[in-house]
Amino acid sequence: MVVQAVETTGISRNSFEHFWNQQGEWVEEPNVRRGGESGVQRINSKDGELLYAKRQTGHIYRSWLHPFGRPTVLREQDALLALTRLDVRVPQLIFCGAQRDPVHKWRALLVTHALEGFEEIEHWYAEGGRERHGEAVHDRILQALAENLARMHKGRWQHGCLYIKHVFVRVTGEGEAAKVEVALLDLEKCRQRLTTRRAAAHDMKQLRRHSSFSDADWKKLVYFYEAAFGSAIKGL
Repeated sequence: MVVQAVETTGISRNSFEHFWNQQGEWVEEPNVRRGGESGVQRINSKDGELLYAKRQTGHIYRSWLHPFGRPTVLREQDALLALTRLDVRVPQLIFCGAQRDPVHKWRALLVTHALEGFEEIEHWYAEGGRERHGEAVHDRILQALAENLARMHKGRWQHGCLYIKHVFVRVTGEGEAAKVEVALLDLEKCRQRLTTRRAAAHDMKQLRRHSSFSDADWKKLVYFYEAAFGSAIKGL
């Protein structure tokens, strides 16, 4: 049987089978959409490092560049590499590849390092992180989030699914010495727009709808964002 393969990370084809055959705990059960299935498992590297593997079968998107369909993990790979170059904190890519044959659907994989020590910002709030670290540290989290988003948008990249659950935070240390980091996840729908403002307006309005920020916190976030972006965004 003839197999066509797309291997865009430069890793050998044997690596696809290596990762595909690994099994781990499902952290996102396979769901049926886009004509196929997609789910995420925790797996371990040969060195015992925690990795996340997004496994897909027949899970594609279509565009004018790819009218016959392309696995969504390949679009996510493009975004991960581009945002890393823009100094936007995202998971580190380990492997990405896809295979298909004339009869069967696409099989596709995206493997990334775990974001060690990071947690969903909503979980951080629920576990008392804001109260424990204080308002000064919380302001720095909002600023770090705003600056990551601004760097992404200034590169004309739109997240496309910017819900609060896709914002992760890590705070190490205490008080003024605390180190604050923010990362963005789930870039399947990420794409470049024609202008920075289109990318910015879409994502920021979406984040406002799908977050629980108070009015006061949202105003702070917008203040930090517009300072980093370099101009105001209408409607925020």
